Amino acid sequence: MVGFFRRRYRPGLQFALNRPRLVLGVAIATLLGAAFLSTRLGSEFVPRLREGAVVINTIRLAGVSLDESVRYGTQIEKTLLQEFPNEIERVWSRTGSAEVATDPMGLELSDIFITLKDRREWVRARTQDDLVAVMQSELAAMPAMRMVFTQPIEMRVNEMIAGIRADVGVKLFGDDFEVLKSKAREIESVMRGIPGTSDAFSEQVTGAPAIQIDVDREAIARHGIDAREVLDVIEALGSRPAGMLQEGDRRFPITIRIDDRYRGDIASLGGILVASAGGDRVPLASLTRITETEGPSTINREWARRRVVIQANVRGRDVGSYVEALQGVIDRQVTLPPGYYVRYGGQFEHLERARTRLLIVVPVALALIFGLLYLTYHRVQDALRVFTGVPFAAVGGILALWLRDIPFSISAAVGFIALSGVAVLGDMVLVSTIRQNLARGVPLRSAIEQAADRRLRPVLM
Repeated sequence: MVGFFRRRYRPGLQFALNRPRLVLGVAIATLLGAAFLSTRLGSEFVPRLREGAVVINTIRLAGVSLDESVRYGTQIEKTLLQEFPNEIERVWSRTGSAEVATDPMGLELSDIFITLKDRREWVRARTQDDLVAVMQSELAAMPAMRMVFTQPIEMRVNEMIAGIRADVGVKLFGDDFEVLKSKAREIESVMRGIPGTSDAFSEQVTGAPAIQIDVDREAIARHGIDAREVLDVIEALGSRPAGMLQEGDRRFPITIRIDDRYRGDIASLGGILVASAGGDRVPLASLTRITETEGPSTINREWARRRVVIQANVRGRDVGSYVEALQGVIDRQVTLPPGYYVRYGGQFEHLERARTRLLIVVPVALALIFGLLYLTYHRVQDALRVFTGVPFAAVGGILALWLRDIPFSISAAVGFIALSGVAVLGDMVLVSTIRQNLARGVPLRSAIEQAADRRLRPVLM
């Protein structure tokens, strides 16, 4: 095989040596073309791998019961198995938090794990992205539920490194809860209009049913009941400390709570009797105003500031260009009050951090390579000759990424750094051989031809 390459390499070498200006012009044009293509690659943190499994994160209304969550999850499992018998091998669900709550979730949150069969058995889709789109359309008719499609390992990695399960998260910070909800809906709306957006949703922060009890000051004055006595009864609806039980070295708190049958609805609450100083017993409904309200389901903080996250997955384009478009749309169409601001998280956050580090690491690495070359040859001219192999080596990598429509990622950046080292090593072999030939008195052109021919095999290796 080396002989095959050598027979075709020699005519090309002669052509290049006979037409130096043409070769130099083509080389410069190639570098400029690669530089232009590099601006069209897009960017992402790490490439998306296909795990052979899918996770559907479902979000239902806050305050839903455990039985209803389990019933809904079971219905989704049956639908998936019925509609995709050739694609799905197994499916199971997890609702809420486990006993060891390393992953805190409410009862309204469920993760549906789907193990896929071999792709050769699939009928309704050819790729995993197509299969996810078909699943999404099949489940879209189910009411009162939002879905986010991802993969098991991808979901965990995103959650561990960024605290966000989706590819991109817009963190909205502020103080007023109502303003945060309103602006989060605006951002979600403009996010859905950007090409490539999938599974966009804002964090569910409301919807938890609550009962609000306000003491009627005039009523308690008419009955001669102190407000503290009414508040003690209200406190006992939850739990009220009553003492401490000690068994050996262990201590257990004792609390008192009103029986569950009085806590189920407003009528039962209103029937609880409150004793007055004169011995009369007055229903709680006569002393207070009891109403059903909707309270916050979660209040999240980051760096002591309230925040709401609007998340989305990116399909059909790279994360870098998507976030760039998203930033422009939010700046133009969403007006934030003073003291409110957004930060971008998810994979993009780590892409930016890694890109900042690479802007320091790559120049330092190239400078060290050049320094080592100079220490090897003690000639700036030879060091520069060897160093020219670095940009030409990058040309092939950029062209390969562009042809495969693969965005530039941190993994690709590490590969380019390793590739520059390989290119430098090959050029060092060639320049060293040329110098040895010149030292033996061989003319320059013959020295180049002999070195290129003799060192073809180690360079190819």
